Amino acid sequence: MTAPTTQRPLGDPAGQAGQSANAGLSIIVPVYNEAAGLARLHAEIAAAARSLRETRGLACEVVYVDDGSRDESLVVARSLPADGIDVQVIALSRNFGKEAALMAGLDHARRGAILFMDGDGQHPPALIATLVGHWLDDGYDVVYTAKAHRANEAALRRLGSRAFYGLINWGARQKIPEDAGDFRLLSPRATAALRQLPERNRFFKGLATWIGFRQLRVDYHPAERKHGQTSWSYMSLLGLSVEGLTSFSVAPLRVASALGVLLAVSALLFGLWMVVEAFVYARTVPGYPSLIVGIMVIGGVQLLMIGVMGEYLGKILSEIKARPVYFVAEHSVKAAQDDATRAAAE
Repeated sequence: MTAPTTQRPLGDPAGQAGQSANAGLSIIVPVYNEAAGLARLHAEIAAAARSLRETRGLACEVVYVDDGSRDESLVVARSLPADGIDVQVIALSRNFGKEAALMAGLDHARRGAILFMDGDGQHPPALIATLVGHWLDDGYDVVYTAKAHRANEAALRRLGSRAFYGLINWGARQKIPEDAGDFRLLSPRATAALRQLPERNRFFKGLATWIGFRQLRVDYHPAERKHGQTSWSYMSLLGLSVEGLTSFSVAPLRVASALGVLLAVSALLFGLWMVVEAFVYARTVPGYPSLIVGIMVIGGVQLLMIGVMGEYLGKILSEIKARPVYFVAEHSVKAAQDDATRAAAE
């Protein structure tokens, strides 16, 4: 079930953006503590890659980025066979976060088009052919996926997701589609545009939307986790939301301005009411309770807004320092083996 977005540049009819399969496809998979299911996932990705090579002549590679896993994920990744697909394994020097792992994969991808997907198995590799079809056949530059529903998620999580997208899209010229995930394909020219963005504090969902070009949404039903538990707690999701908001949107600053106006209007109305009480009803408004409440409200709002401004200043400081987003501790490449090569090896 698909629903195209309205992001279509003038003079770019359907099909014109479909680049040749000669550009190839790099599948980037960030990995964090996924040792139990990584071999199964790789087998499914390799099967999808072999099918694309046979039906479309599309050369594929998979880039596994181990983001400082504490289990045997790196050991498993090293042992994965290059069965019809090139395999890159990148081990970061420590846990830098998912956005940094995605950037590491983007920097090391050797094919023209890229496809991001998670390493927990909830992004179905069987959908890769569908995304590739929309790129090669329909000429879309960005084909992103979104959950068809969130019925299996807690009410608090659904409410938080709606609040996040509502806030980040408030007044935004280029809105981020709600429920869009990191499972998406970018054509060679969309990939080139993404690589030109210089910021270090990256929010890939927002950046992939911001670059424009022809984009298409594909709804899917995420698979159940076959092993382990998600590492995204409510606190980590809150941290990611703050990171995304302050990296991609000025909505929190607009909220600060709105609160300032609200407090100013409230103070004016309260002052007028005190004048009415004194001159019309001849009553004196008690000063101590109203003073304490006023100080607490104003102080709390000021501290909140200082924190918001601090987040933005921290982003500016990070950009000025220009530290590398990640460090690579290990990098290996395995070339794909075709049927003849495997038979000779055996």
